[in-house]
Amino acid sequence: MTTIDETAGPSTAEQLLPVGIGDDAVALARRWAHEASGAPSTGSAHLLAQVLKDESGLAFTIGFVDRVVRPEDLGVAARNLSTLAKQAPAFLPWHMRSAVRLGGVMAPVLPGVVVPIARRVLRGMVGHLVADARPAKLGAAIANIKKDRTRLNLNLLGEAVLGDAEAEHRLAGTRALLARDDVDYVSVKVSSIVSQLSMWAFDETVERVVEKLTPLYELAARSPKPKFINLDMEEYRDLDLTIAVFTRLLDQPQLKGLEAGIVLQTYLPDALGALQHLTTWATERVDAGGAAIKVRIVKGANLAMETVDATVHEWPLATYGTKQDSDTNYKRVLTWAFTPERTRAVRVGVAGHNLFDIAFAHLLAEARGVSDRVEFEMLLGMAEGQAELVKADVGGLLLYTPVVHPREFDVAISYLIRRLEENASSENFMSAVFELASNEAMFEREKGRFLASLAEVDGDTPAPHRVQSRLDAAQALQPREAGSGFDNEPDTDPALADNRAWGREIAARSTDSRLGVELIESARVTDAATLDAIVADAVSASADWAARGGAGRAAVLREAAATLSARRADLMEVAASETGKTVAEGDVEVSEAIDFANWYAHLAEELDRVDGATFVPERLTLVTPPWNFPLAIPAGSTLAALAAGSSVVIKPAGQAKRSGAVMVQALWDAGVPREVLKLVDVDEGDLGRHLVSHPSVDRVILTGAFETAALFTSWRTDLPLLAETSGKNAVIVTPSADLDLAASDVIKSAFGHAGQKCSAASLVILVGSVATSERFRRQLVDAASTLRVGLPSDPTTQMGPIVEPAHGKLERALTTLGAGETWLVEPKRLDDTGRLWSPGVRAGVAAGSEFHLTEYFGPVLGIMTAKTLDEAIELQNATDYGLTAGLHTLDPAELSTWLDRVEAGNLYVNRGITGAIVRRQPFGGWKKSSVGAGAKAGGPNYLVHLGSWQPTTLTEPQEARPGRDALAALEAASPLLGASGASAPDDLRAAAASDEHFWTTEFGVARDVSDLGLERDLLRYRPLPVTIRAADGAAPADVVRVLLAGLRSGAPLTVSSSVDLPGALVRALGLAASDVVHEDDAAWHARVRAGRLSTERVRLVTDAGDVTGASSALADALGGDPSVAVFAAPVTPTGRLELLPFLREQAVAITAHRFGNPDDWSAAVI
Repeated sequence: MTTIDETAGPSTAEQLLPVGIGDDAVALARRWAHEASGAPSTGSAHLLAQVLKDESGLAFTIGFVDRVVRPEDLGVAARNLSTLAKQAPAFLPWHMRSAVRLGGVMAPVLPGVVVPIARRVLRGMVGHLVADARPAKLGAAIANIKKDRTRLNLNLLGEAVLGDAEAEHRLAGTRALLARDDVDYVSVKVSSIVSQLSMWAFDETVERVVEKLTPLYELAARSPKPKFINLDMEEYRDLDLTIAVFTRLLDQPQLKGLEAGIVLQTYLPDALGALQHLTTWATERVDAGGAAIKVRIVKGANLAMETVDATVHEWPLATYGTKQDSDTNYKRVLTWAFTPERTRAVRVGVAGHNLFDIAFAHLLAEARGVSDRVEFEMLLGMAEGQAELVKADVGGLLLYTPVVHPREFDVAISYLIRRLEENASSENFMSAVFELASNEAMFEREKGRFLASLAEVDGDTPAPHRVQSRLDAAQALQPREAGSGFDNEPDTDPALADNRAWGREIAARSTDSRLGVELIESARVTDAATLDAIVADAVSASADWAARGGAGRAAVLREAAATLSARRADLMEVAASETGKTVAEGDVEVSEAIDFANWYAHLAEELDRVDGATFVPERLTLVTPPWNFPLAIPAGSTLAALAAGSSVVIKPAGQAKRSGAVMVQALWDAGVPREVLKLVDVDEGDLGRHLVSHPSVDRVILTGAFETAALFTSWRTDLPLLAETSGKNAVIVTPSADLDLAASDVIKSAFGHAGQKCSAASLVILVGSVATSERFRRQLVDAASTLRVGLPSDPTTQMGPIVEPAHGKLERALTTLGAGETWLVEPKRLDDTGRLWSPGVRAGVAAGSEFHLTEYFGPVLGIMTAKTLDEAIELQNATDYGLTAGLHTLDPAELSTWLDRVEAGNLYVNRGITGAIVRRQPFGGWKKSSVGAGAKAGGPNYLVHLGSWQPTTLTEPQEARPGRDALAALEAASPLLGASGASAPDDLRAAAASDEHFWTTEFGVARDVSDLGLERDLLRYRPLPVTIRAADGAAPADVVRVLLAGLRSGAPLTVSSSVDLPGALVRALGLAASDVVHEDDAAWHARVRAGRLSTERVRLVTDAGDVTGASSALADALGGDPSVAVFAAPVTPTGRLELLPFLREQAVAITAHRFGNPDDWSAAVI
């Protein structure tokens, strides 16, 4: 974006501005405030102001708007009203407060009567902020307001634009408004008339929007009466897009003579540069005989959501960080704009309610001689008395007027919440608007803020806060210092022009990319002898790698993070070329790979600091990653094993082997020894089996199907396997949910990467009235039908191809309906290869049907219905898998029920269920979605299970004390411990204290270590049934130590023991006699072979010198059953390790804001 060079001009407020303008503006603002205090105001405006002064007023009013007005289901609205009624602010008039409280009591009984009345009461309090869209009502409102030099800028509100149908509906509505004889001014946002905007396809998106808007502008241009269209914007990401659309529209010959407008938000430091660019363009337009333009200057009202955007993506906040800086920039922009030379081509709209700023702008325009080129603007229904006085002095007023139909009043919620927040926040001028004349302290507060911001005005053009450029090598990530902590790597910001150009280059190169070809060809292995030599070489190199220690390996991994960052473009190119990853999808994968490198470096250092145990690395780990995440998962699995001190052989998936090769090359270049990290490409037949079952392979990390895990363990029953496996994931939507948000999140979760994610939403379960909600179904269908399907080389592609032609069960899912099912959106094959399919949505999926229970791994979503949340949870849990699960609700009671009963490793509330981020949402499932220890990738425990541990003595002081139950168990165990040595009771007491410490600080609490505020990312641990097996030769002290850990965890225990446990100990553990079996190894193995093992986890306690033999014998008895996880490590005194076998991890991500405003509704639940 080009700007005008202002470097030679004055640079301070004193040089730039007329002498005394600050004092004069204060005097004028005081006069307006005093004169307005005697002017009549609408009762609703005064009532709203009084309510918002109450401490609980804002929360009550927003809650009423969002929880009572919004829900379609009257029963939900009634329950919410019943809760809110108890919080009715004292400032409500007694009759309204009484009515609200009575309504709260009666609403659950008579929702159909009480809720509509309550909604009318609320509309009476905030309805003056919007206009009724019904034609007759709107005409009367326009006629009434337009008296006396007041004009209206109408903005039609509507449902969230998720697809083309709603976008067309909104555009048609705006066109109908503009066509009215009594309407001469409308506002429209790019995002409200074109759906699913992609910044990566910037040029194509601009063309789409221009094509859609041109007929509207042509209508204005040919109107016999002047008609004006203002192009609005809300999000920072839309800044460049909106300016490009605006200039492209008006550059068309048929619109040369049309004056039109655009908005700039001065809380963005980019605003002045944007205005300078527009002024240069507009001046050229006028000089060529075209019409001038108008720029509406606002401070900006989307700060809350900008904060969310920055926080979630780890980007700098696009806006100024303080209100004073924003206020200064507002004045800076006006000061630059108000000259005759500039206003000749650019009229200026001064929008806002701050009397001091309005007075300043009015006086400055007069002093500069540009008053006739300046128009003052306010919002409908805000400070009406002051507005009338301003209008009298400045010569007219334009009122920004949102228009909404009463039956769709809920669509105004986000607008109303912004207005309510402005009125309530002490940072905002509007919080003082009714007290400026009567409360001198309030006036002085606002005066001081005004003068302070004015004093900072200068002639400089501020630099944007967002300056990320993937084209700038100087911005490449540098290796982090040891002990520097962990922060997630920011994704690429497509709002920035350099990044968009960079992305287009990647997409173009992907078509005929040859990256990784030579390396993967050189890694081809076709015989067992060569493979054995590679394995032997890696094993022999492992000792030196392990000897570097956690800190030494961490340094290499941090170099790897920097190298992966530098190779971001290459990695994205090869992933697009091989697997159809779009630029957007590939970018987040590289960020995840970088995060894995830095996070596992952090954990590697922690491995060396565990009190009570010493980590012993494995010699060789085999990594067998999938094709659907060709970058992040191969990198994560490899980096984890390297961090844990093991050599690695990686065999990439056949469909993504070039991607794996490019990743491995980056790790080599970062300093990972080639002897330690081996890349092989072998067929998945006999040679693949030879590799997986190789006796020198100490561990396998698999990401793939559960059936693949079962195949691996059938080849080698004692194979130490850590696997992330399949998922059949569902999102529940209850009647209390925000249905627009739910529909959007379901579509993103179902069709990202064409549904080829193990975490993807395959089912949506609609509870109660949502099943018959026409709105939800319409939004879901609209969003799915609008997705643009194509190859990643096309920047407009939103959903890429499936990795190979559909066949088998996926082809069946895309083409064949089950009994009672119907297509809401029927998938279509779009090319000859069979890889491009449009998304499908099928309704009527029955409980227990094939589609309910089968993982398909493709772009098809099924809809199920349930009468109650309980029934929905049963459907969600009914599959064999438990990977991800979603819930859309705003009801704390529903959240509590769901959290207690849902069976999945990663839970998501009021957001999408894909896109887990390292540390924030460590990833891994339950049931058949996980094989092995169950530690989550990207979580705090993943490296713990990638080696073995040898016990040492606890040396750190224990602040915690053993719990009462542990002490009782120790006392009961004393007969058993008699032969264990005099120190055994003291050692066990220390171990129990360690358990207590780790329980109270880590395992027994839900922790949010990311602490984003606007999203809660909690990791918690849930006990699960475990069998403790005390094998022949197990030391009694070791047996008791493990029993103490199981007791503290609260896990349901069964015990099989060669050691006869005292009855007192059994009772102290809370076990029944039937829970304990006294048997030797032979009887135990026979029972296991007979299928009589009742738990899916076993903690095996054996002779410390025979861990390998005992665990192999148990694996043989199990027949390699991958559904049973055996923990056979030597017993240690630390609770950091010994509690883990009795717990499974669960990550819970909860959206903690509404429209950017913090919302702690879930805090009382978890």
